[in-house]
Amino acid sequence: MKREDWGIVPYEIAWKRQEELFNSLVRSKLEKSSYTNHIVFVEHPHVYTIGKSGKESNMLMSNSFIESIGASIYHIDRGGDITYHGPGQIVCYPIINIEEFDLKLRDYIYQIEQAVIETCAHYGIEATRVDGATGVWLDKGKSSERKICAIGVRCSHFVTMHGLAFNINTDLNYFSYINPCGFVDKGVTSLQKELGHEVDIKEVTNILYERLITNITKKRL
Repeated sequence: MKREDWGIVPYEIAWKRQEELFNSLVRSKLEKSSYTNHIVFVEHPHVYTIGKSGKESNMLMSNSFIESIGASIYHIDRGGDITYHGPGQIVCYPIINIEEFDLKLRDYIYQIEQAVIETCAHYGIEATRVDGATGVWLDKGKSSERKICAIGVRCSHFVTMHGLAFNINTDLNYFSYINPCGFVDKGVTSLQKELGHEVDIKEVTNILYERLITNITKKRL
């Protein structure tokens, strides 16, 4: 599993680089030749992405307003609805052959969620899953229920791309311009907001990477 840290990269450029890695892995798999699994970490300038099942009504602003706040918007080929990416957020793109690890897509998403849950636990934050809502949440079942990590994946030939967006020191105001992931009655949070101070994003990335490796590659019973 090769780790790549791309730094801050505009979304369109990162998307093209993702697709190159994804297409190369799929091609190698079909040809039964050697390949490399990748786990990519990146931050993006302010951007909104809308997945295949996304609804325009969940974008609560005009294109001119998007430009005025220094953001851009892309319709993309992952699952899920609309979400936001920006500075201070860990965006992770695992581009891997999940069949190698005896995983189906649902199992794979579960393991990604588990890695984030365990990373939150490292900082003393109790996070969990919510039925019918992909991602990682706090205060499940309460009026204060809020999301700390969004997940949206594309999978073909058991090869994945896209991934997760984990709010660390994220400016949460940018979520107020959308219905995040299509929800109108749930909040959004970050590690910084929960802990009351800025967090070392490189440290969180390292912990998350180790948890992802452990959960994705562990042997199944």
